Amino acid sequence: MSPLDSEWLKLPAPAKLNLFLQIVGRRADGYHLLQTVFQLLDWGDDVCLRVRSDGEIRRVSALVGVAPDHDLAVRAARLLQGHAETSLGADIEVHKRIPMGGGLGGGSSDAASVLVGLNALWRLGLNEDRLAELGLQLGADVPVFVRGHTAWAEGVGEILTPLALDARWFLVVDPGVNVPTAVLFQAPELTRDSAVTTISGFLSGRSGGNAFQSVLAARSEAVAGTLEALSFFGSPQLSGSGACCFVAFEREDVAAAAFSRWCAGDSRRRGASVLARGVNVSPLRASVQGWGVAKR
Repeated sequence: MSPLDSEWLKLPAPAKLNLFLQIVGRRADGYHLLQTVFQLLDWGDDVCLRVRSDGEIRRVSALVGVAPDHDLAVRAARLLQGHAETSLGADIEVHKRIPMGGGLGGGSSDAASVLVGLNALWRLGLNEDRLAELGLQLGADVPVFVRGHTAWAEGVGEILTPLALDARWFLVVDPGVNVPTAVLFQAPELTRDSAVTTISGFLSGRSGGNAFQSVLAARSEAVAGTLEALSFFGSPQLSGSGACCFVAFEREDVAAAAFSRWCAGDSRRRGASVLARGVNVSPLRASVQGWGVAKR
């Protein structure tokens, strides 16, 4: 179905994991230079959009602790509206599953789905490159969700090379900590001068780890405890600057068994955990293929 055939358009906003993350330097403006791998998942939020003729951008779903003007989904709609100089507006409803401040890219993914969806609904015809450029103004993680491919990333996270990784499943756990990313970036013990590596270095296993993992574990008992508990199943990692942690599995049945054992008899763990599959093409990109709306 074309997105223009229905009043509401529902789009996925998938989560991501950072399979490794290192800081290799800083730009003159203070931004950190990274190398990372963004692994997209088949699980995340849902974003629902509806065109308004009065030009108003309205969030119709509550997001606890986030004012509409600070919501990346609302900001994405307003940015696109101003760029395109359109008189149309939109209602935005986000069904949240991705925990905020967890390092899974929820806000950035929501913003990307708004950019992609409103580009279609408003018949703007902007291409992927233009949408990614707009997304970068909202956050360094937004372009990877706009482009919709698991990717090797450099720069501040915006220089992307698509990767085709073998299928894996991930036990993802939210320790319940909202991480102040800016504070962690200023941590004196954070390693900021890691040696530059390559895609082949990552694929061969010569490069790995997350620069934030030891920093956050030393500052948060909840994160440290989650990493320790997950070590029973494999080698746990932090995603992004945290606080969510994950373990990777090569077989779905082994992952399902680990998830069952992790959650057994513990409703809190079950509510704070998810078993997700890594995908090379995001659910968002898969859903918009064939629309034929990108023209310039």
